[in-house]
Amino acid sequence: MTTRLCDTADEAVAGVEDGATVLVGGFGMAGMPVELIDALIRQGATDLTVVSNNAGNGDTGLAALLSKGRVRKVICSFPRQADSWVFDELYRSGRIELEVVPQGNLAERMRAAGAGIGAFYCPTGVGTLLAEGKETREIDGRTYVLEYPIKGDVALIGAHRADRMGNLVYRRTARNFGPVMATAATTVIAQVREIVETGTLDPEAVVTPSIFVDRVVQEAARA
Repeated sequence: MTTRLCDTADEAVAGVEDGATVLVGGFGMAGMPVELIDALIRQGATDLTVVSNNAGNGDTGLAALLSKGRVRKVICSFPRQADSWVFDELYRSGRIELEVVPQGNLAERMRAAGAGIGAFYCPTGVGTLLAEGKETREIDGRTYVLEYPIKGDVALIGAHRADRMGNLVYRRTARNFGPVMATAATTVIAQVREIVETGTLDPEAVVTPSIFVDRVVQEAARA
């Protein structure tokens, strides 16, 4: 597989289908692929299921996608923050579905999808509403809940640099859900600050190898 270097974010998100499950990187706004999300809004795909750490901040990025009515369901760990008014209004009015997944479980369920693991037992959530209706098992004297992988049709992730092969490195807290999302989706699209020549990146610093990356686009120059 060869990673395609795209000239624009619109080219990068072309072909995302209605009803797709879209994994969106970001810890708050750190690592949030805002330009790819804006391009997805322009592209027009709807009835989406979005998997992300939270349900959007302010009026930009993921919140902007939600505000356009394009998202049917959100799977996340932190649906509410001080600036999550877009999601709050949609949820209170019954216009969006929500599945809350503890943060560690969210990451592990995507990692499981990438690793080909059919399901796994986890102690997080035992005895809470999050475990209702799920299979449990006693293992070595402790209760565990059966969790299933989360696989995406598309992953939109933000990274710091890519080389021309599509190898990715991240910067600080922007290295959050991107690496596991890149292994869990059929099509992986990365927005990066800079594209450098192959051989420039230290191989020991590459977090997401190019084999997992389908398309890369460089962010527009900042003022």
